[in-house]
Amino acid sequence: MSVRARVRRARREVPELNITTFMNLMVVLIPFLLLSAVFSQLSILELNLPPDAQSQANKDQKKERNFEVIVRKDKLVVADTIGGVLKVIKNTDGKHDFAALSEYLVKIKTRFPEKQNISILLEADTEYELLVRAMDTVREVEVVEAASVVKKELFPQIAIGDAP
Repeated sequence: MSVRARVRRARREVPELNITTFMNLMVVLIPFLLLSAVFSQLSILELNLPPDAQSQANKDQKKERNFEVIVRKDKLVVADTIGGVLKVIKNTDGKHDFAALSEYLVKIKTRFPEKQNISILLEADTEYELLVRAMDTVREVEVVEAASVVKKELFPQIAIGDAP
């Protein structure tokens, strides 16, 4: 290799990186991504266990009415501790009819406005989404008042347990 070739290589300068366009892209992209990001929202519901048999025997002496929603594979059963089964709501189109359950719970709530608690009793292999849907249905209902939709509280104190 000749001396001239070495001199030419030595004179070459390292090109400067032009990152201006990249920085412009980041300045636009980062705020856009932050504004469009969906932040996870957690809600916590306080749940109770159904009363045990001994306390249930004491309550039977008082004749206190407690409502239950029993979730089965093919139906929803609304019952109470005094009268037994109140209503059986069969599946429609292979899915549970939570709209009919909500309507019936509104009727119960108008008859017993002081009641705050309800038990949801599930079969052993019930899906989690079904439990959440049942809890949302018994907790509140959407009612149209004065041309606007308002959420009203039905039974906020929910207990979950195994179906008989």
